[in-house]
Amino acid sequence: MTDEILTVQHAFDEAELHGDTDRLESLLDDDFRSIGERGHVLGKRQWIARHDDFRFLGVDNSETDVQRYDGTAIVRGVQRCRATWRGTPLDLTVRVSHVWIRQAGTWKLAAVQFSTLG
Repeated sequence: MTDEILTVQHAFDEAELHGDTDRLESLLDDDFRSIGERGHVLGKRQWIARHDDFRFLGVDNSETDVQRYDGTAIVRGVQRCRATWRGTPLDLTVRVSHVWIRQAGTWKLAAVQFSTLG
């Protein structure tokens, strides 16, 4: 079962890296929420729309840990990202948690929360 979670997590990471908004549409739950380190909350539409301004150039994941609870899985780890925001280069290192829920036999991403590592 952990392999199944890591497969959908990888699909999400690839969709993010390549700005694949159609794939993100199918992976994110309709009630998806992201909470950033300053408390900003983005819903599904806002998260997908941020790809208009934000582009990943590379993502390296480490310290990945998966916890399963019935129809829920939490994937925690560290991401080192190279990206641009409105053309400005960014190097980010964040600790991130992804909450996946299983609905009608399909895993959907319900939440993301991240904090910058100094």
